[in-house]
Amino acid sequence: MKLDNLTNRLSELKIEYAKSESMSRHTTFKIGGNADVLIKIKSVSELKQVISITNELEVPRFILGKGSNLLVSDSGIEGAVISLQGIDGIEINGDTIVCGAGASLRSVCIAAQKASLSGLEFAYGIPGTVGGALYMNAGAYGGEMSQVVASATAVDADGNEVKLELSDMKLGYRTSVFKNSNLTITSINMKLQKGDCTEIKNAMDDFFSRRRDKQPLEYPSAGSTFKRPEGYFAGALVEQNNLKGVSVGGAQVSEKHAGFVINTGNATCNDVLSLIEKIKDTVKSADGVDLEPEVIFVGRK
Repeated sequence: MKLDNLTNRLSELKIEYAKSESMSRHTTFKIGGNADVLIKIKSVSELKQVISITNELEVPRFILGKGSNLLVSDSGIEGAVISLQGIDGIEINGDTIVCGAGASLRSVCIAAQKASLSGLEFAYGIPGTVGGALYMNAGAYGGEMSQVVASATAVDADGNEVKLELSDMKLGYRTSVFKNSNLTITSINMKLQKGDCTEIKNAMDDFFSRRRDKQPLEYPSAGSTFKRPEGYFAGALVEQNNLKGVSVGGAQVSEKHAGFVINTGNATCNDVLSLIEKIKDTVKSADGVDLEPEVIFVGRK
């Protein structure tokens, strides 16, 4: 009944949605059961309306970017999944880029390069949105979001806009204040440096070619499966325990890069979870190291 009321209200407001939407279509892992309702918002005002309605109807909600770091339950996600990809504007003012949380990192990196702005080269090829990257403080090749973000705007659980400065975000290794709050990032302000357009493009191309050569981009995955344990590299620990190529159902430790669990074509969420546990148990037993997943599990248990 609550979901019927929700979709009726969304129809009245002409906010786009889909019922019983397979999350395998909305994650880079290509895994996951149905979301009860997937809502595709196109503006911050629509987001505020959806927050208000879901609060009123007591419908759970989950915020989705590009689903590049998610493992969704085979039983799907209860309530409303709210996609932010429609909030994707990009503006350049001098050495500053202001972009919507739903903008892809790739498109923002290209916009920066065309404007001869340096600092985001490391992010080229990371398959996520800017909002998701800030949420995780994503990084690669020595760079991370904390080095370029100046401020951000978010909406709280009551639909109020909140402005956060860099110091408010508590950005650490693959973490931020957003991971433990009800704040939904809506826009990000990044401060870059003027550089040479050609040199920036060359650096981006170099990072992307390294990523393509070393990572199993030909298979669906959620990127690096584990966080880097202090003093170690997760992929090296997995490899030295002869786990490359080990499978559970359709989930496999990549033979190209042991730090990745990939979907070979028909993996379920339970396949991936079982393989992750197998890896963790093996490494803990052999090396005494606790591997912590970087991939975020969401949905019904």
